[in-house]
Amino acid sequence: MSVKRIGVAVSAPQAEAVMSNIEKAEAAGLQATWLTTGGVGLDGLTLFAGAAMRTERVMFGTSIVPTFPRHPIVVAQQVQVLDQLAPGRFRLGIGPSHRPSMVSMFGVNFRSPLGHLREYVSILKTLFQTGSVDFDGEFYQAHASIGSPINVPVMASALRTGSFELCGAEADGAISWVCPGAYLEKEALPAMQRGAEKANRPTPPLVAHAPVCVHEDLDDVRVAVQQQLSNYPRLPFYQRMFSAAGFPEAAEETWSDAMIEGTVLRGNETEVKQRLENLFCLGATEILVSLVSAGEDRDASLDRTLSLLGEVAKGLE
Repeated sequence: MSVKRIGVAVSAPQAEAVMSNIEKAEAAGLQATWLTTGGVGLDGLTLFAGAAMRTERVMFGTSIVPTFPRHPIVVAQQVQVLDQLAPGRFRLGIGPSHRPSMVSMFGVNFRSPLGHLREYVSILKTLFQTGSVDFDGEFYQAHASIGSPINVPVMASALRTGSFELCGAEADGAISWVCPGAYLEKEALPAMQRGAEKANRPTPPLVAHAPVCVHEDLDDVRVAVQQQLSNYPRLPFYQRMFSAAGFPEAAEETWSDAMIEGTVLRGNETEVKQRLENLFCLGATEILVSLVSAGEDRDASLDRTLSLLGEVAKGLE
C-alpha cells in the first residue's frame, strides 16, 4: 500500500522565492513540493538541487520536465546530482507538454507524443534501475552508463486515457493535471489499471492534481480561477479532457461554474478537508495542490489554505 501524501506546487518568478516556498511547505508539515519547468522559466531540477541544501525531509517532484527539449541522458545527468544531494527524496516527473509551446518556442516536430514518452520512460527506468542503457528506438538513441543504479521513480504526466494507460503499463506513477475527481475515478484510474494488467504488474500510484482554495465566497473563487488558471480551457488537450469529464462547454475557452465546482476544491476548512479525503478515497495516492488565492488579501488566503493542507498532511502520517 503506497503512502498517502499531500504536496504543493511551489513555483515563483525568482529562485529565492521558490526556496522560501519550499521551506515554508516543509515547516507547515507538507510531505512534498513540486515544480514545473516551462518555457524559459526557472529550471525545476536546478532549483531542487539548491533546496536540497536548505531542507531536511520534504520530498521533491517535477510536474513536469518537458521531454522534447532534452535528451533523456541529459535529464539523467541532472537527476544523479539530486539523488546524491537528497537521497530518497526526489521523484522525476516527465511529459511531452503541449504542441503550441513546443512548436513555437523550440521548433520541434511534435508528433507521436505518447511514442516519444514511452521511449523516454524506458530509457530512464533502464538506466536508473540497472546502471546502463543501450537503446535504439524510433525517436531516441541512448547508450550510456552511470556509476551505479539509483532509486529515483520515473513518473509521467497524464491527461487523456491513452497516457494514463501508458503510465499504468510502464511508468512508476501518473501525474494528472487539473482533472476533475469524477474524471479520475471513471476514466483515469480504470485506464491505469488496464495498462497495468496488460503489463502484468501492479497499478502504480496516481498523483492527483487539485487546485485548492480555502475560501467561502464563490464569486471570489470564480474570479481567482479565471485569473490564475485561465490557460487550461484554452488548450485543445484540456478541452478534450474536460469534454470527456462531462464539461463540453470548455470549448468556449473559459471556466464555467460547473467546471470550477468539479475541479477546484473550495470552501471552508471542513469542506476542503472532506474533498481532499474524497480524492484519496477514489484512488489517488498523492494530491498535488496548486494554491488558488482568493479575496482582497491574497497572502492571507494562501496562508489559510497552506495551514489546512499542513493539518491534513500531518493527519496522514
